[in-house]
Amino acid sequence: MANSLAGKEESQTSGDRLIAAAIELFSEKWYGKVSVAEICRRARLSNGLFYRYYRDKEEIFRKILELVIARIAEAIAAVSGCCPEERLRSFAGIIFDFSKDNPAIVKVFREGQYRLFEYEQRLKAVYDEGLEATLGWKPDLSTYLFALGGLRFAATRRAFHEIPVQFESLVSILNHGLYPDSSFDPDRVFSSSITPMPLEVLPDGRERMLREGKSLIGRQGFYETNIHEITTAAGLSTGAFYTYFPSKEAFFEELIHRVGREVRHFITLNLGEGLNPLERELRGLWLFIVFLSLDRHCYGIVREAEFILPQAVRAYYGAFVKGYRQRMSWAGGLDETTAIEFLLGAAHYLGIEVIFDKSPESARNIIAELGGFYRHGLLGPRG
Repeated sequence: MANSLAGKEESQTSGDRLIAAAIELFSEKWYGKVSVAEICRRARLSNGLFYRYYRDKEEIFRKILELVIARIAEAIAAVSGCCPEERLRSFAGIIFDFSKDNPAIVKVFREGQYRLFEYEQRLKAVYDEGLEATLGWKPDLSTYLFALGGLRFAATRRAFHEIPVQFESLVSILNHGLYPDSSFDPDRVFSSSITPMPLEVLPDGRERMLREGKSLIGRQGFYETNIHEITTAAGLSTGAFYTYFPSKEAFFEELIHRVGREVRHFITLNLGEGLNPLERELRGLWLFIVFLSLDRHCYGIVREAEFILPQAVRAYYGAFVKGYRQRMSWAGGLDETTAIEFLLGAAHYLGIEVIFDKSPESARNIIAELGGFYRHGLLGPRG
């Protein structure tokens, strides 16, 4: 019996070491760059021992994603308060602090939500359950996106990029919205008059490589795509690549910059004139979803770059922040940085839903419902 107990204790210790090592590595690198052998070296265990616990790398990755969901569920269970306003503050505080307190597992989950979308759906169910207990009514998708999209994004940006998000402004937005004095006309927001992006008819070699590289990396991933594939698809020699780009990473950085520029240009091109601030924001959301429906590769490129070229992604979001600062204002003394991060987050998570699970037609209804929350928050009149 003693030997049996000792063996069980050793088994648990080795398993914990493998999980800890895998969390460290997956949080430092993109999934495709981590190997089983590397996990074992980090854990100081043999490769053979790994396979006593897990079939392969994906299984331990999935185990970590399950661990993250369980920890978030446990944290949300501690929401307290005697009224919706107090419970909402408690709920927001738990989500706001979780990324800062658990940066490694949150980084792993951010890749997991993109690579294995079912785990994002499972986490959403946990959040929905906590939100229902907090508010006293069952949330729909627009409620979830308003309550959690901006909150999750802002908390992550604060934790990983030191963006000075203010908790009190987040709580104010959740309670009362961002545009209490505005209304919106759906016909103006969802006008079907769309000007397409200009197309270069006779692109040079650099342009052809960027086009083909965007498609290949968007479908296959950065590490799974090689320079030879890009140049072959563009009708060029491999050597021609280095005429324009010093490295594959420099090429990828240019793609990220290009994606951001294209999204911003498409939205600016189609916003229209005479919109009030709320209509402008909702119109921008709608145009973002239209763009994603026309070019689905851009989403994967930016998400993968978070792990490969994080500074380039920071610049990608920084350009959107700059645009907001040039044109937007909010009532009620809201902190500008916090309001911008909240709006970026709602767009980010709406994009996830549309890319993986919803159509642009569904997004139209969701955006219209979001308009009500942008006006009144979660605790004001609905609609």
